[in-house]
Amino acid sequence: MVNSWEKTFIFRQPSKEIYARLDKFLSDNKDVSLSRARIQNLITTGAVTVNGEIKKPSYQPKPGDRIKISFLPKSAPLEAPENVKFDLLYEDNSILVVNKPPGLVVHPSAGHYTGTLVHGLLYRCRNLSSGDPIRPGIVHRLDKDTSGVMVVAKSDRAHDFLSYQFKKRKIKKSYLAIVHGNVEKKEGIIDLPISRHPIKRKEMSVSLLKGRAAISEWEVISVFPLGFSLLRINLHTGRTHQIRVHMAYMGYPVVGDIVYGYGKKWWNQKSLTMKKTLTLIKRQMLHAEILGFVHPDSLKYIEFEAPLPTDMDCLLKWLNKNQMA
Repeated sequence: MVNSWEKTFIFRQPSKEIYARLDKFLSDNKDVSLSRARIQNLITTGAVTVNGEIKKPSYQPKPGDRIKISFLPKSAPLEAPENVKFDLLYEDNSILVVNKPPGLVVHPSAGHYTGTLVHGLLYRCRNLSSGDPIRPGIVHRLDKDTSGVMVVAKSDRAHDFLSYQFKKRKIKKSYLAIVHGNVEKKEGIIDLPISRHPIKRKEMSVSLLKGRAAISEWEVISVFPLGFSLLRINLHTGRTHQIRVHMAYMGYPVVGDIVYGYGKKWWNQKSLTMKKTLTLIKRQMLHAEILGFVHPDSLKYIEFEAPLPTDMDCLLKWLNKNQMA
């Protein structure tokens, strides 16, 4: 056990008993004490390994298999609040609106036990919604390396009110993304369903047969001669990694995306101009610029904008400079 945030169980299956499914075997184990649905979620997110490998929930365990689970129990208490840096854009009795910096994990998870946005929120405000003990106040998430605006609930009532808007797709979500390639069309809509990758279980992919609806509306703001484009992307749904998956599928992956973007060859550029460009790219160039929703108290629509982070601003200035050269 690393600390109070992680529990690990190592199982050896009885030699004479073969279970039909991995998720059933674990949910039946009294030492685990988790529902089958929770087990399935842990398996699909890579928190369960069999002999060191990630498997599907339907995997049939074999005698001698070593099955390991690493997870954060939902009942786990938060450790001490921390003075984590982030910009506060707005606060009242019901909500907080923050500008999450790139590199900051939103809530505790396997491998990230301290220093998250949640720890910082508790340092500034003890009054947060209590639906999930390890995610107090968190209504929605941004990836670790995506920056931008987020709304946080200070009460359970506000949490439910905001969650309903996200569920019913009534939230305005507008992003800025620097992508590879010179996008020829001025605007467009990507309507392609997304699901968990069939092999790489920590990743997502476009799946026309099994995916859930995912709609991204985009427009071109600028196109740069070095082979980059700046897009504004409005999300009509909120699937995991939606923008990154959609843009990569269309042939314009987000710059700096090491999961869905270009591989090592692209990073080994020999041009002096491109080498300088690469020094400005330390993460995926994706920023949640605008978030709009109906306030849980006033019932009026409000909108917040997070300023462009320094790294994306520097990259755009560099690209503009080389465009005029």
